[in-house]
Amino acid sequence: RSATCSRPETRPDGHAVATDMTSPPAADAAVRRARRLAGLVAVAVLLADQVSKAFLIDLLAETPGGWIEVTGFFNLVMVWNRGVSFGMFGDGAMPPWVWIALSVAIVVVLLLWIRRLDRLWTAVALGGIVGGAAGNVIDRLRFGAVADFFDLHLAGWHWPAFNIADAGIVVGVGMLLLDALTTRETKGHHGRE
Repeated sequence: RSATCSRPETRPDGHAVATDMTSPPAADAAVRRARRLAGLVAVAVLLADQVSKAFLIDLLAETPGGWIEVTGFFNLVMVWNRGVSFGMFGDGAMPPWVWIALSVAIVVVLLLWIRRLDRLWTAVALGGIVGGAAGNVIDRLRFGAVADFFDLHLAGWHWPAFNIADAGIVVGVGMLLLDALTTRETKGHHGRE
């Protein structure tokens, strides 16, 4: 967290009220650290996603049947997803440019959020989402669909196939939700004291 200092402020009724202000040097350093971390996570997710896709598309194209059993609960499969994460809305009714435009808009909003961010946890979360969204946009631009490979299953039930970009998005969203729940819980707890 950044350092704070108090500055008196006068309310319209003339009473002085102390307010907390973030000191510029500490705030600037925290924002720079968060931006760097978000950028590093985004690049790491994007690179891991694209490298794995380059390798797995070729591997599965050469594999009879297009799938490889790795364990009793995990397979590598080749699925072209024309919808959003985990194949939702994948009936092909929407052209790829709709999903590209939506993903780019989300990335732009998240980048604006990252510009003023000073919390490292949130930086990791947003970096994962941005890197994942960018990885899937690259697929849609190159192939018109997203390449998914990872098939987790148990007792005949299969989780929809996904890729590293999807994992980055889901983990990032999960981190944001966890942060929101714990922040709200902390604020509520302090409010009762």
